[in-house]
Amino acid sequence: MRILGIDPGLRNLGWGVIEARGSRLSHVANGVCKSSGDDLAVRLLSLHSQLSDILEHFAPDEAAIEQTFVNKDGAGTLKLGQARGVAMLVPAQAGIPIGEYAPNRVKKTVVGVGHADKGQVLHMVKLQLPGCSPAGADAADALAIAICHAHYGGSVSVQLREVRA
Repeated sequence: MRILGIDPGLRNLGWGVIEARGSRLSHVANGVCKSSGDDLAVRLLSLHSQLSDILEHFAPDEAAIEQTFVNKDGAGTLKLGQARGVAMLVPAQAGIPIGEYAPNRVKKTVVGVGHADKGQVLHMVKLQLPGCSPAGADAADALAIAICHAHYGGSVSVQLREVRA
């Protein structure tokens, strides 16, 4: 099974693709989509276009995305939610099931500790995906989300293929 992990962000959207064969995981690709444009709508469209290209190129079977956490900056949280909406829309349009995971669950699955820092996540992603060189912290987080989905995907996926049929 090929899994696309997505770490949503308005400026930088991390993505990572892994293969899961039983309990064996392998790295396929990773990167960061950087939004362009001054207008919010144009930036969201930029992310949509880039993520659509990634889906077309890597043809994942399933996708996984990190849930949004609410912070003190309401406007920032809303913008992140809009970028997350685009990140969910692209796989949904392709009929790909999407799993959603809380940040602490991803960290606990990959690192063993729910409040791990980005450096610990990066280190453990490299250990679990030998030969992997993440394109940055956002890409490492996306790979961690994909790893989490490889472990838990069957129980939390939204089966969009059934809805579209």
